[in-house]
Amino acid sequence: MTASTNAFLGALVADAMAMPVHWYYDQRALLRDYPEFAAGDPAAFIPPRSPHADSILWRSSYTPLNEKGEILHDQAKYWGQRGIHYHQFLRAGENTLNYQLAIELAALVHREGSYDPEAWLDRYVSFMRTPGTHRDTYLEEYHRHFFTNLASGRKPISCGVRDVHIGGLVPVSALVAALGPTSPDLRRIVRLHVSLTHKDDEVLEAADALTRMLVRVCAGEDLRGTILEEGRDWISEAKVRRWEKEPDHAVVGGVLSSACYIPDAFPAALYLAWRHAGDFAAGVASNARVGGDNCHRGAVVGSLLGASSSIPHGLLEGLAARGRVGEIFRSGPESFVTA
Repeated sequence: MTASTNAFLGALVADAMAMPVHWYYDQRALLRDYPEFAAGDPAAFIPPRSPHADSILWRSSYTPLNEKGEILHDQAKYWGQRGIHYHQFLRAGENTLNYQLAIELAALVHREGSYDPEAWLDRYVSFMRTPGTHRDTYLEEYHRHFFTNLASGRKPISCGVRDVHIGGLVPVSALVAALGPTSPDLRRIVRLHVSLTHKDDEVLEAADALTRMLVRVCAGEDLRGTILEEGRDWISEAKVRRWEKEPDHAVVGGVLSSACYIPDAFPAALYLAWRHAGDFAAGVASNARVGGDNCHRGAVVGSLLGASSSIPHGLLEGLAARGRVGEIFRSGPESFVTA
C-alpha cells in the first residue's frame, strides 16, 4: 500500500479513535466516561456511550426550507435534546459523517481517474438526501448552510459558505490518495474541492499547507522538518520546543484551544503530529484524549503520521472502513503497512 493511501487510512483511524470522545471539553468527564484513555493508549476502538457529558446538541437546530434541504431524516428527533451523543449510533471503529463522505470522494475520483466538481456535488447531494446512507446524528454547520442555500434555489456549485472549521480539511488526504501525491493538479483540485463547502481563506490556506506536507512526506521527507517548513505560518520550532515540555492536554486545551476553529485547531493538530512523529498509535490516542474537535483534527494528525509511520495492525483490523478502502484502491487488506 502506498504512503498516500496509508495517509488516508491514518486519518480514518484517527477519526474512529476520537469518535466516542468527540467534543468533550471537560477532561475529567472524558476520563471518567472513557477510562480506557486514562489507562494508556487504547489498543482497540471504543464505542460511544450515552449520555454525552459535554453535548450541546440541545442548542443546535435545523429546519429544512423544503424537501431539497431535508438531510436530518430520522435523526431530527434527537436535536434539541440534552445529553445526546453526537455519534450515538456508530459502532466501535466506524467513521463520522465527514469521513464517510471522504470515502465516497476517494471512490468517485479513483474510479473516474480524475476530479469533476459537478460529479462530486451530485454524489454529495444524493448521499445527504437519501435516508439510511449513514447513521450519524450530528451534521456540521457547513452541511446545514449548504442545503439551506440549495433549498432556496441556488445551484450546488454556489452553495458553499465561509466556514472556518477544521472539518474542511477532512477531504484532503482522500484526494491525495485518489489522485496520487505526484499529480500536477493536486493542489489546485484540493483548493477547489474544499472551497465548494468552506470558502474561508484560512481554511483554504491550511488545506494547501496540509497538501504540501503530505506530498513531501509521501516522498520520504522527514515529517518534523516538513511540518515546520510548510507550517511556518502556524507554528515554529521555538514554540514546539517550548510546548513539548508540557503534557499534550496543557498545550491543546491550554495554550491552544481544542475547539474546531482553524486558527487554533490547525496548529494544534500540527503540533500533535510533530510531537508524536514516528509513533502513530500514541499520536492518534493523544489527539483523542485531549478532546475538543479531535475527530477533525485527526484529518491532520492521522494523515501525517500515517504517511510517515506504520499503523498498528490491531487498529487497522478494527477499522470498519478498512475493507472498503482496500476495494477502492484495488488491493487486499494484507498490503496495508502495519506494525
